[in-house]
Amino acid sequence: MKMNISTAIGAFVALVIFAIVLGFLLSWPIMWLWNNALVGAVDGVNEIGWLQAWGINILCGFLFKSSMSKTKE
Repeated sequence: MKMNISTAIGAFVALVIFAIVLGFLLSWPIMWLWNNALVGAVDGVNEIGWLQAWGINILCGFLFKSSMSKTKE
């Protein structure tokens, strides 16, 4: 079956929107905790936005990634 160009573009746009929504859902708790718990407790800490929380989420994923493999021997 041949996929026409408008279907491919629609699928790509849907994938991008899904990635943005998923990124927001995963970084919103980080932004909420930072702004509501850390800002009031530590002097000199500023509030962060959604993109900064998303960046912290990505950075923590790189730093604390599990290195255990799940292979059966």
